[in-house]
Amino acid sequence: MPTDIVPTDIAELRTRAIDSLSQAGISDPDVDADLLIGHVLAQSRGQVQAAAILRTALVSTDAAAIRELVRRRCLREPLQHITGRAPFRSLDLFVGPGVFVPRPETEQVAQFAIDALRALPDAEPIGVDLGTGSGAIALSLAVEVPNARIWAVENSPEAFPYTSRNFEQVAAPNATLVFGDLTEELTELDGTVAVVISNPPYIPTDAIPRDPEVRLFDPARALFGGPDGLDVVRHVSRTALRLLRPGGQIVIEHGELQGAQIRALLAADGWRVPATHRDYTTRDRATTALAPVPADR
Repeated sequence: MPTDIVPTDIAELRTRAIDSLSQAGISDPDVDADLLIGHVLAQSRGQVQAAAILRTALVSTDAAAIRELVRRRCLREPLQHITGRAPFRSLDLFVGPGVFVPRPETEQVAQFAIDALRALPDAEPIGVDLGTGSGAIALSLAVEVPNARIWAVENSPEAFPYTSRNFEQVAAPNATLVFGDLTEELTELDGTVAVVISNPPYIPTDAIPRDPEVRLFDPARALFGGPDGLDVVRHVSRTALRLLRPGGQIVIEHGELQGAQIRALLAADGWRVPATHRDYTTRDRATTALAPVPADR
């Protein structure tokens, strides 16, 4: 946005913000403009749009603050880092540098675990989220399946403060957060868990993420999973085999070209009926499988 002309009302500022964001390559510039303006003015998108129609006047300090946020977004800083919040299913989570920003496609992956927990006759089925990051998946499971008991494991010192803050904010009594290595924690649950879910780092080390927001701002340890991208997936598979009871389900999010590799990996580890599922954009997004039962061993 030009720095030498000060917009006098929300309509003018919104129009200029949308134009600047569009020129910067933001895919939904009107959405981002509304959210940035709303963040400064403590308004919803609908309120911002109504104020634009009414040409509501702006005080200079608010206009300056909004212009600064638009400038940052034009540099492709994630919207969620700028506002400090990220929506996920029914939740509004704290995020920022050092923690992976939850994506809309992961909401659908979480649904697999939610459905599996809801379908069980158990009074208190156990679910585990390995590498929980912001806590988005684990907290969604806890809130949406309140009779389940949910554990979440995270090992990043940079991410964990956000995870802890989100667990404190949601305050789900059935959710437990653990700091530690996913391969070592929760041994007390071995053989009792109904569902294990994970959105592990799965980008190959030498791959370059397309989106600047991911490439420049997401933490590398949440993105890259070794030469083929599957190093952490292998750990998740072995840990889930330890945790799950016979017939329990694993849910793994992955890249759109990794479904066949992950099905083969899981089959080699002894998992039953591995199946890959597409997201709303028809891209392969998650693979599920069932833990072996005694007759399979």
